[in-house]
Amino acid sequence: MAHGPLFKKDYRPQFSGHETFPLRYGWLKKAYDRVSETEGEGNNKALCWGDDAIAHLGVGKNMVASMRHWANVAGIIEEPSASKVRTTRLGQELFGESGLDPYLEHPASLWLIHWKLATAWKKKTTWFWTYSHCPTVTFERDQLIRWLERLAMDRGWPRVAHATLKKDVACFIRTYTAQSASAKAGHDDALESPLTELRLIKPTSRRDEYRLVRGQKSTLGNGVFVWSLLEYWSEITHASTLSFEAIACEPGGPGRTFLLDENDLVDRLSRLDEISGGVLQWTETAGLRQVVRDPDFTLDAENILKFIRSDYDSGHMRTA
Repeated sequence: MAHGPLFKKDYRPQFSGHETFPLRYGWLKKAYDRVSETEGEGNNKALCWGDDAIAHLGVGKNMVASMRHWANVAGIIEEPSASKVRTTRLGQELFGESGLDPYLEHPASLWLIHWKLATAWKKKTTWFWTYSHCPTVTFERDQLIRWLERLAMDRGWPRVAHATLKKDVACFIRTYTAQSASAKAGHDDALESPLTELRLIKPTSRRDEYRLVRGQKSTLGNGVFVWSLLEYWSEITHASTLSFEAIACEPGGPGRTFLLDENDLVDRLSRLDEISGGVLQWTETAGLRQVVRDPDFTLDAENILKFIRSDYDSGHMRTA
């Protein structure tokens, strides 16, 4: 039986917000800088996204809305009230003064952003469902739309327009796959998303068919992996143990979200003691495979965030 956050009784899907624009290079940095320079104001939301934003950010009205959407979903900024917008600890870590990677030159940053988007079940239904529930390795564009329409009907969600789903699926695919030369020539907005570098989704030889690329992820650092594991852990349980099955197979877990194969996942988990400085340990006792967390380690955002820094110690590099 299907389970996970999308199958909660009170779940409401989200298939919009991006204004049909996939995430672009430079957008997160621009959004972060605008929020950072205004968050000392009492009511800065209008300053960030109001009429002046078009001139200040150098993009059109719809792109301002899209930039805002991606920065929120990526966890770079947050809007705690109707009048306030502020930077987050993750945003400060990446884009702040002496930030780890303000121009997204390191693959660790791209994996961080992918994790945030693909696990944002409240805001990115298509993203979450595809990485956590897609029943096949390959899918056609129209097939993905039909699956989501069937899901909406089965769950009794408010009617979702076919045109809305079509645009959302198109934006999802363009977030992860490079556009062809002919597509770029015909569309000014066909600039590639930085997440295409992760090569998580690739076109097949058939038109409008795509493949989820499962397997080893050589550019996924141990720091981001531990961070994602702990973020997932904090979302689902307060217990001091987490089973291999949950990590590998559950919706929103690292195994599904990063499309890892079992061998790569087990290899990473078996080295957790060393990678995490003893905070996490991998055990295989009486056939039970699980991760055990030090009970003195709390799953708060600041404690979790510190693990990503190790991935940047070797200097900046681009994904292959």
